[in-house]
Amino acid sequence: MSQEFPPLPILFQDEHFVAINKPHNLLVHRSSIAADESVFALQLLRDQLNCWVSPCHRLDRKTSGVLLFALSSEADKEVKKQFEAHNIQKKYLALVRGYLPSSGMTDRPLEREKGGFQDAITHFKCLQQVELPIMVSRYPTSRYSLAEISPETGRMHQIRRHFAQLRHYLIGDKTYGECKQNKMFEEKFDLHTMLLHARELVFEHPFTKESTRIIAPMNEEFIRVLSAIGMNTDGL
Repeated sequence: MSQEFPPLPILFQDEHFVAINKPHNLLVHRSSIAADESVFALQLLRDQLNCWVSPCHRLDRKTSGVLLFALSSEADKEVKKQFEAHNIQKKYLALVRGYLPSSGMTDRPLEREKGGFQDAITHFKCLQQVELPIMVSRYPTSRYSLAEISPETGRMHQIRRHFAQLRHYLIGDKTYGECKQNKMFEEKFDLHTMLLHARELVFEHPFTKESTRIIAPMNEEFIRVLSAIGMNTDGL
């Protein structure tokens, strides 16, 4: 089955780790949530490299971008210590509803699936803003922001849930987003995915002790939609 898919784009590789630019709509690994799926980044990369690989973290199915894998159990254990200690720097790009302030953060706790709450901290910057002459709800125009998002913690769906709490819903998010916005982007811009991209990952390599920075170019769909609404895509 994996042979039907093009090779996964490799952003970084050494004897300990490999990082790919995960396409949107690709699951990282098998999940009971999507039991009918048969293709996963884990199996694709394992077959592509013909070796054992293990994901060091997770990305939502609809999220594209940097996904780091370990090539040994020792490397997996060492880098996961950094994730657990929140020492990994992560940056995401997202298109959200409304005009964001120039910068900000939210630290609202997020509810666990099994009850109770977890601390969660998300920082953000507004990179660009645009106003479209399109009525979505009660206003004659619609405003959007391109956000650079840096989650300090790594809770499940943290970015999507935090921005929903702020009412700056991610465009294309069918779970926490706003259906009227999603419908407009589907009809006007033929968008059928979520505009959230894991742009950058920085960590201290546990074996070389060097700062390792991995950047993933944005997928074509994200670039196309940003261009269509009049945002500058240079350097993205």
